[in-house]
Amino acid sequence: MKFLTSAGLLGAILLNGATSTPIIQPRTESSPALPTQTPAAAPYEYDFTSGVVPSYPIHPSCNITLRRQLSRALDETIQLVNHAKTHLLLRGHDSPLVKKYFGSNNNTAHAIGFYSRIADANKLDVLFRCDDPDRNCATQDSWAGHWRGENATQETVICPLSFEKRRYLDQVCGMGYTVVGSPLNTYWATDLLHRILHVPRISEGAVEHFADDYAAVLELAQTEPNKSALDSDTLQYFAIEAYAFDVAAPGVGCTGEEEKAPEATEVVTATSTASAGSSCHTHADGVLHCD
Repeated sequence: MKFLTSAGLLGAILLNGATSTPIIQPRTESSPALPTQTPAAAPYEYDFTSGVVPSYPIHPSCNITLRRQLSRALDETIQLVNHAKTHLLLRGHDSPLVKKYFGSNNNTAHAIGFYSRIADANKLDVLFRCDDPDRNCATQDSWAGHWRGENATQETVICPLSFEKRRYLDQVCGMGYTVVGSPLNTYWATDLLHRILHVPRISEGAVEHFADDYAAVLELAQTEPNKSALDSDTLQYFAIEAYAFDVAAPGVGCTGEEEKAPEATEVVTATSTASAGSSCHTHADGVLHCD
């Protein structure tokens, strides 16, 4: 047995190290530090519809039963005016109904605008209520509702009588109804159309009462067509007859027998608080309205 001396052992170690595969350390390079990024501020989100009230508000004084009926009635009012607007846009003066109610060559843009405002304008501050803050439902015979006028210009009161007598649009042309022979406000939709046109937020105070019945509406279209699209009754009559002819009884309608206009009679002016006949009343602005 051979024993390596210390010197021999050291030499063997050095020789072995010289012939062994060297251990190669991987090359590392430090990555450059990424610049610190400050989170971008969220862009300003402008919403032009902010604060807009798209639907007609109903006062808490309307209980759940009345609210359900009134909500449906308001929805049908929007349905009625949207159809009237569509008829005007699509048919224009090619439509006999347009000529009948607005004259042969009169601009229909006003009517389209008012129908659009009823459906789409901001309803902020507009309010329908079922209580009787002005005591007109309780004290005025046959009042089915009223615009509050100077007491609250954007508010409308719906009296109990409306919930008893108004009909819905699925009844148009039924139960003996005719445009000529039945009350203009037989249906919720035409009644509320009229009431909404009193509200300054919607009509901007531009709609008037130039005609007070069917015959007067037709006469206005022939003699002063420039006023027809600004007339409350004209806007109501056109809307309901267009709906009757296009939707309720397509291509037929339910106009009824048109009677010859009666001779002019003396007009009795009612006061702002008195009733002009059992089914008539005056609004806070002095306008006579018959239910």
